Amino acid sequence: MPRWAFWTVVLGAALLVVGGGGAVGVRFAVAAATSEVGQEDLLGNAKPVEEKKNVNLDGAKNVLLVGIDQRPSQINGEALRSDSIILLHINKDHSSGYLISLPRDSYVRIPAYDNGAQSFAGGKFKINAAFAFGTRGLKGTEALKHGFELLTMTIKELTGITPDAGAIIDFQGFRDVVKVLGRVCMYVDTQTTSIHRGTDANGKPAAPFVINPDGTLRSRIAGVKPKVYTKGDHCFTPADALDFVRQRDLLGDKSLDYGRQRHQQQFFKAIINQAVSDGLDSPTKLPALLSAFGKSMTVDKGGISLVDWALGMRDLKPDRLVTIKTNAGKLNSQNVPNVGSVELLSDDSMKLLQAVKRDTIDSFLLSHPDFISTV
Repeated sequence: MPRWAFWTVVLGAALLVVGGGGAVGVRFAVAAATSEVGQEDLLGNAKPVEEKKNVNLDGAKNVLLVGIDQRPSQINGEALRSDSIILLHINKDHSSGYLISLPRDSYVRIPAYDNGAQSFAGGKFKINAAFAFGTRGLKGTEALKHGFELLTMTIKELTGITPDAGAIIDFQGFRDVVKVLGRVCMYVDTQTTSIHRGTDANGKPAAPFVINPDGTLRSRIAGVKPKVYTKGDHCFTPADALDFVRQRDLLGDKSLDYGRQRHQQQFFKAIINQAVSDGLDSPTKLPALLSAFGKSMTVDKGGISLVDWALGMRDLKPDRLVTIKTNAGKLNSQNVPNVGSVELLSDDSMKLLQAVKRDTIDSFLLSHPDFISTV
């Protein structure tokens, strides 16, 4: 997901640079490519006033990327949990980037917060509950802003890192991206059973499981056969694509959240490859592709224009983005009363996050190579 989000920002610049365009042309192209990206103040009061005043692109940067599976217009006051939480760390010379996925079940302290509609007293919960507590009682973009702000405050308390910018990526919007491409093909590395889609005895669409309020699996619904994505090559329709990247409970390798993170990374790599091969060379597909992707994102640019972000980071190529697994991709779960099964971040994972704060992540990875994803 973040890889393609990053490509969306730099795509206009890349096209013009490859074509020999001048500086003015590059800025125009990037502006056009990012014109439909929603822009809001997501970081809110989590970013100190003094940091807001003196913003620039110098030095290392941290960008918080959050995935949800509802369009902003569908948010109607109910708590909305974040499905994916990723820190994008860019080193000080902007030549390398690191994607650190935080499991949504990570057991953390969430600070007290009042979003103007409902107050939250604070306490220890799963990290994805931070976004939910921030959204309660709010609708649309107001819910997104407050959910993101409380999640940012939670990550700041956990790691000491205040993100320089942030983005919310709407998985529902990716259906439109896949529609433009027609389909997206990739290899499924482990059998994946859907808890959301299935068919009844008459072959009609039906939900195969009862889902808990937190999005986890409760029980099977009799007479409904769930959709299964078998191991092997698949070409996904828009509906299948959205369903596949949401699954975590019934993976063949029982990797839960780590498996879902892996599948999302694999899927969006496939989108990149197919967009480059089928979209960039198509004068009919490219405008619709940029529009679909722009509409699936809401961005807080941290006081710096998206054009300047794109130009300032243009040396950071997609193949220089390293995907990192907290807990080295190994489950470290524990059952907590009134919270459920949670994931505990290991001491080494906390050292990783401190290395992100100090921009010494290269040194950490040299001594912890098992934290690097080979996907």
